[in-house]
Amino acid sequence: MHDHRCASLAAAAVFAALQLAALAEAGPARAAETGRTPDGKADLNGIWQALNTANWDLEEHAARPGLMVALGAQGAVPAGQSVVEGGEIPYLPGAVAKRKANFDNRLAADPEIKCYLPGVPRATYMPFPFQIVQTPGQILIAYEYAGATRTVYMDKAAPAPADSWMGHSVGHWEGDTLVVDVTGLNGETWLDRAGNFHSDELHVVERYSPLGAGALRYEAVIEDPKVFSRPWKITMPLYRRLEPNAQLMEFRCVEFVEELMYGHLRKQTAK
Repeated sequence: MHDHRCASLAAAAVFAALQLAALAEAGPARAAETGRTPDGKADLNGIWQALNTANWDLEEHAARPGLMVALGAQGAVPAGQSVVEGGEIPYLPGAVAKRKANFDNRLAADPEIKCYLPGVPRATYMPFPFQIVQTPGQILIAYEYAGATRTVYMDKAAPAPADSWMGHSVGHWEGDTLVVDVTGLNGETWLDRAGNFHSDELHVVERYSPLGAGALRYEAVIEDPKVFSRPWKITMPLYRRLEPNAQLMEFRCVEFVEELMYGHLRKQTAK
């Protein structure tokens, strides 16, 4: 793997530095504003975004050409460091071939291309912001990509009624860390664009820990006995969007994929 940093990672570092500078300039008033909710819990309200290349590949990877060579540098994949603890995902021997097949066929097979909901944990580190809306009884997480949402139930909740794209999330607090147990995930989502995948036995435990007013530490322990030899963990910072008018914009990707998915069904007219 190349040991140099690609331009996108450098840009991410600059953006992070600007965020921290803005926080320092904001001073105690900003810290008080974002410190605690009225019920005394850590205040996670806000719009957050990952600034890394995990959505391209969770593991370390060199820069490489994209799937559409005609797009040149614009469509290329930036190099990135692994966000996986230990560096590599512990696949069972029988699952390695499936991951390779996914990678080779990613232009057609990646659920993101078809605008399917991204699942957990992928929704967190896609190159789109997401918003946390926090109340004592439950927490809503809204994602810009495809208008995805999920509710984190903070009281005793029944098991997942059925498997779904975004799963069933039940949370609790451990000090200032929000811990979210996610079950009921279907086996249709991928973990990134490199073909890393899971089955319908995926179980994810997320941890959102404040790192000051402008950042969170995000951890997700991933367990799937059908695909992985043991549980494994990803870790990354999430940064608060500090623009005065920060908001989630619309990304209704369904309209972008209709031709790809259904164009062949269009009635052909005689010329």
